[in-house]
Formats: sequence, C-alpha cells, structure tokens
Amino acid sequence: MRDKNELFPIFLRTDRLQILVVGGGNVAEEKLHFLLKSSPCAQVKVVAIEVSEKIETYTQHFNLTIEKKAFEVSDLEGIDLVIAATNDIKINTFIWTNSKLNRKLVNVADTPSMCDFYLGGIVTKGDLKIAISTNGKSPTLAKRLRQILEKSLPEEINELADHLNKVRNIFGDNFKTKVKELNRLTENLIKN
Repeated sequence: MRDKNELFPIFLRTDRLQILVVGGGNVAEEKLHFLLKSSPCAQVKVVAIEVSEKIETYTQHFNLTIEKKAFEVSDLEGIDLVIAATNDIKINTFIWTNSKLNRKLVNVADTPSMCDFYLGGIVTKGDLKIAISTNGKSPTLAKRLRQILEKSLPEEINELADHLNKVRNIFGDNFKTKVKELNRLTENLIKN
C-alpha cells in the first residue's frame, strides 16, 4: 500500500494566536516571509541572538517583535505555535522537546519528524486561499504547484466568490437546497 497524506488542512486565525519564531537567519527569514505574506496580521515574536536586516524591517510593517537573546523555556509562555528555525539541531531539538512538554504546536524547519504542522505552499487570490502539502517530502514541488496555480487562476475568481456568497444567502437556511443550487451554478467550472 502506498503512503498517503493524512494531514488535516486548517486555516488558522493568526491574528488571534501568539507565534514564536526562534532563529534570525535565512531559514527564519523564509518562514517569516511566507507567514507574513499570507497572514499580515499575524502576531509574531522572534527570539534570536542575531537577526538579519530583512527580519528587522518586518517590525516596521507587521505585528512582529524581536528579542535579541538565546532561547529560554520561558519564551514559550503565552505562545500557541512555535517555529524553530535555527541552524543548530541541538537547539532545535531543545526547542521541540520543551514545546511538546508545554503542549505547544511546533514546526522544526527541515525536520519533518519534529513537526506538528508544515508550512505548505499557499495560493491567494482575494478571498480564495489554497494550501498545498507534500506531507513534508518536497517543499520544492509545493512551490512549483503554487506557481502553476497562481498563473492559472484568473484574478476574477474573487468576484465569482463574492457573487456566489450573495446567491448563497438567497437560498435560505435549507442546507440541502443551498448545496444543490450552488453545485448547479458552479458545474461549468469543471467542464472542458
């Protein structure tokens, strides 16, 4: 039997969560770039002894704070989600161990076995957001699929979502009727 992706995709309200990123180099920069691109209202604290200039600039445009110091277990207080993005496996393992002991969701960059979640490829067109996962096996494949979808999906897709939302409200509270009518209205999207 072939492996299958058993991850459950969810979309987090990052404006309601406290996110900790440990690390201030290239890997942390990449994680922050995609997090803040997709969720500009995310509440993020960065803990690192040294921080790149790019990460420093994020404090001007996003809800991001930086503490220039070594990671301490007390940094986990009040945190919901942890991203360990240092270039030291011992430190990342220490962060992972203490995050798990404190019942935090944690992602250790480039270490799928120490991840409760993955940061997959994300396509955003207005209100439409599509997440792509390769089960941690190939971020490059997720990136390429994201690029294909970004080029393929028309900008007008957001207008379609707006129109369908208006129509959805016309059908009233009967869930079965809503589903039937919305399926009828959108069936042409999958026809050649």
